[in-house]
Amino acid sequence: MAGRKQKITAPQEAAAIADRLHSAAIHVLRRVRKQDAATGEGPARLSALSVLVFGGPMTLGQLAAAEQVKPPTMSRIVTGLEHSRLAERVTDSGDARRLRIHATPRGERLLHEGRQRRIEYLARHLDRLTREELATLDEAVKLLEGVLRDWPLER
Repeated sequence: MAGRKQKITAPQEAAAIADRLHSAAIHVLRRVRKQDAATGEGPARLSALSVLVFGGPMTLGQLAAAEQVKPPTMSRIVTGLEHSRLAERVTDSGDARRLRIHATPRGERLLHEGRQRRIEYLARHLDRLTREELATLDEAVKLLEGVLRDWPLER
């Protein structure tokens, strides 16, 4: 078989593209994440705050599960968010024994401003692309959004 090219099958091609996409996504996130330093909050707190802002109020256990950490770890993270006045524990209106964690207006503002900084930073780097390259990237993002829409979150 020396000298013969191996025919690439669809699963092999998908795996090769998945490998490149995985690497590119990590590198993009590492670069834009540097903009988060301006918030004064660490990555764990910002991640938990993001879950609350975009997912709505939840219990400590739900938040810990969403962030894939143990409840004692999440309790420390939430305490830090409370000290920064970015989140608060509120008694559940349907069950006074249960607490729900809410993002405060200050927390929502901080998260949205941080997201805007990330987007502007990324846009400055995408601005180097031609109109055609941006159109291609836009189509690729649409395809990826479609894949994500049909991809259930696993718990």
